[in-house]
Amino acid sequence: MRTSREELTWAKARSGPAPVEPFARALRAAETELSAAFAIRRRYEEGLPGDAAARRQALVGVVGRCAEAGRRLDAEAAAFDRLRALERDLGGALDHAERRCRALAGPTAGTGATVAELGERYGPMAAEPVRGHPEQAKDRLLFATAELDRARRDADSDDTGRAVRHLRAAEGAITQADVFVGGVERLARQLAEAAALVPSALTGAEADLAQARGQVPRAPAARPGATGRRGAAGAPAARPGAPPPPQGRAAAYRIPFGEFRARLAHADAVLAAVRGKLTGGPYDPLDALRRIARAVEPVGAGRSGAVPLGGFLAARGATEIAEDFVTTHRAAVGAEARTLLAEAVRLLARGDTRAADELARTAREFAERDVRIHGNPYTGESGYAAGLAGAVLGGVLLGEDPDGGPPATFGGPRSRDRLRP
Repeated sequence: MRTSREELTWAKARSGPAPVEPFARALRAAETELSAAFAIRRRYEEGLPGDAAARRQALVGVVGRCAEAGRRLDAEAAAFDRLRALERDLGGALDHAERRCRALAGPTAGTGATVAELGERYGPMAAEPVRGHPEQAKDRLLFATAELDRARRDADSDDTGRAVRHLRAAEGAITQADVFVGGVERLARQLAEAAALVPSALTGAEADLAQARGQVPRAPAARPGATGRRGAAGAPAARPGAPPPPQGRAAAYRIPFGEFRARLAHADAVLAAVRGKLTGGPYDPLDALRRIARAVEPVGAGRSGAVPLGGFLAARGATEIAEDFVTTHRAAVGAEARTLLAEAVRLLARGDTRAADELARTAREFAERDVRIHGNPYTGESGYAAGLAGAVLGGVLLGEDPDGGPPATFGGPRSRDRLRP
């Protein structure tokens, strides 16, 4: 799905939007099927449905949805190849890929300085999600450059088939280099936006907490000179036949009195800690917005103004970071991380920012775990091409042969390796 989306972008750049619309439509239909499969899988992992027969049927539904998504893309593969016509316009396609590769060289060279600057300005944890992006972008561009050189030589030797394979591999690597560079630039923008929002979010949250305190009921004061037995909470005991005392709940949210007070105290502590960071040196503003939103949520505050916007910015950033990681390491990332990410995307679109944020962060953790477990059998020592290991890990090459295998293409499971020699 990701490869098809990426190659569709290359086709659109050369052919325009109208000719690629049938393939874009097929891709959207396939994405709908896959989204449904992820949703069923997510419910299954949560224990729904509970009946054994229904659970087996749910898994059948997952398989069926995935198969239908692949079938839709496979059905369009041949027509898509006719649209791209790389064999007939190899020179033009190579020129276009080389221009994109050169255009990325400058931004890629500057990403290292950007990451270092983000670490100095906002602290090392703020820059951590893109820490390795500069090196990986350079790695993909090295691979793309080598593949483009090979494609040129093969085209000059009239070996069109080999030239197309090298060109397609270069296109995939260039796309992923763009993802790495774009991730650094996007995080820089988001951190600046978050830093500008933190003071107003903090002030708004403090005002919301002050308002929430007005909902805490107070025990009735004792009458001057009153004596007698007192209740466990220190309030005068009720006289026989007297009306019952207040139940000790926050009126608007039906939270028990003691718990509501505890939540307010915790929120106060979190906001005080965040305010201290504003003057205590570099801090991660996206994490600060996340902490503010989570602190006031348990007391029903922070539903308007800058607080929910801050929570959304944090959730969106976490989701995009996870999406980038899965995209650029997709050969190693398993179904668990992908399922969580799909659910995070769905919840973010629905406005459930806290759940989306948590799931996206967990999805990235699981994806990183998958990459560590997967390891990397392609050391690059064969001399085949610079960046071979990254190209295989990123799914640019299918990794089915010692030389990295054929490049992935638009299509489903039956057609995506059709450039195999």
